[in-house]
Amino acid sequence: MRIAVIGAGGVGGYFGARLAKAGNDVVFVARGAHLAAMRAQGLRVESACGEVVLDRVDATDDPAAIAPVDAVMFCVKLWDVEPAAAKIAPLVARGGVVIPFQNGVDSPAILARVLGEDRVLGGVAYIAASIRAPGVISHLGSMARLRVGAFDTGPAERARAFVDAAKAAGIDAELSPDIRHALWEKFVFLCAFSGVTCLARVPAGTLRADPDLRRTFEASMREVQSVGRKEGVEIGDGFIAGQMRLFDSLPAEMRSSMLNDLTAGHRLEAPWLCGRVAELAGRAGLAAPVNETIYAGLKPYVMGAAG
Repeated sequence: MRIAVIGAGGVGGYFGARLAKAGNDVVFVARGAHLAAMRAQGLRVESACGEVVLDRVDATDDPAAIAPVDAVMFCVKLWDVEPAAAKIAPLVARGGVVIPFQNGVDSPAILARVLGEDRVLGGVAYIAASIRAPGVISHLGSMARLRVGAFDTGPAERARAFVDAAKAAGIDAELSPDIRHALWEKFVFLCAFSGVTCLARVPAGTLRADPDLRRTFEASMREVQSVGRKEGVEIGDGFIAGQMRLFDSLPAEMRSSMLNDLTAGHRLEAPWLCGRVAELAGRAGLAAPVNETIYAGLKPYVMGAAG
């Protein structure tokens, strides 16, 4: 399968490397020192699931230089979705599809407006990975899973083809029968994890060991669950308890990607996470004081140190 990875950070770099190692034709789109390192020395993934070393990779900073592909793994930050979508339109012009593996729940609709619903699938990535150094992806823990599926009018056969390629590469991949529900399930957990770790500036172990922070984390999830139900996504009563068990199983040192961005002085995805929950709750007439407060506390840092 010919695959373009748009955004070769933790998610795109890890899964793209495994797909390339398995023999797929993968081209990575990156920037700066990370791109320079990949061009000079390839890409390395450090992981308890097995190291991947690619001595040579096809890498560029210009999507326009890439020939049409079968699938685009779309892994850019949320503020880049719309401008990046226009740039990748030629990549899927011959029947290819875009699979956003991003935080939040808004990317598929944005991509569909730009590219057409028949070009967009839904994707969910479960992994803690980041760029440790230019050309090096570090994977924390053993969780590394993908869920992919088509929306009501989407190309289901394309979703199946990508999942088959991922499985053949040794990736834990699942074809989701209801990808919108899967996106919201992740959104419930991610909003709480990203928001509370950022507000307290602590990793998972410290957060769950403190009774007040733990209650705040659970309360944030319950707010997102209520918003999801108003959006027509039925998230069962037992879901939160299951997510708390998942939370307790995470490596103690695990940090959200947004906390990494915050401590590095980078721009934050908060407007599309806790901020989006607060916005949707307001429209629906729901109370979301935890997410509203988290977003208020993070607003001064949303544009990064320069902002």
